[in-house]
Amino acid sequence: MKINLSHIPERPEKPRENGLNMVMDKGLSLRQAEDLVSVSSNLIDFIKLGFGTSYATPNVHEKIKLYQNAGIKVYLGGTFLEAFIRRNALAEYYRLLDEWKLDVAEVSDGSIHISNKLKCKLIEDLAKRVTVLSEVGSKEEGILIAPNKWKQMIQDERNAGAWKVIAEARESGTVGIYRPSGKAHTTLIQKILAVVDQTHLIWEAPQKNQQVFWIKLLGANVNLGNIAPDDVIPLETLRLGLRGDTFFQFLPEAMAQTDVTKLDFPS
Repeated sequence: MKINLSHIPERPEKPRENGLNMVMDKGLSLRQAEDLVSVSSNLIDFIKLGFGTSYATPNVHEKIKLYQNAGIKVYLGGTFLEAFIRRNALAEYYRLLDEWKLDVAEVSDGSIHISNKLKCKLIEDLAKRVTVLSEVGSKEEGILIAPNKWKQMIQDERNAGAWKVIAEARESGTVGIYRPSGKAHTTLIQKILAVVDQTHLIWEAPQKNQQVFWIKLLGANVNLGNIAPDDVIPLETLRLGLRGDTFFQFLPEAMAQTDVTKLDFPS
């Protein structure tokens, strides 16, 4: 049954370019994945099998097929690709993409040191086979990348073939674009937004306060990542203004600032 409620932000349907939800699967069981799909598949664009969990998780191939059959794109964590690179086993990674029929790959350099030129060459090669998400930002606490360098890396990686660039925060939400407290580096973020189209970015936002920050800053259809499975529907209520933190965000000013003085009871 359709619920009629005014002043709810319009959310694009999948497949979509904006308003993306990237969910972090850190080792869900097949049954947990089935439960997630049953209630949230229409809201999830991507599921990342975080870091190297796909190596350690039983029945991972069956779980990938479950997600894909539900219309969700699945990819392996960027750290896992870095593990193949460090071991000079890139061909094995490519074989895995083919064997598991994965059509998305994440390219990151958070655990290994690789030049931006070589990273872009890898993005370019992978983009011939799959949709590429690249990741920019340090995984190490206290390390800030200058806004101009952010701009250059994002432009270079998109020119190399990355569909979207992910702004690093880790699953903890305490590094990269955030301070160790989890609060956003607002000055850094504003400088990035001054030179980069926000639709080209996915902001990692595992904490509720971070999700609220982005929705208030960039609207209901900001691209967000590293969302916990249990937070998919709660996040959607934040996007729709149906939770206390964003309750007044999308209401007309007159409605938001007017006290309730009467109720129109149905006859």
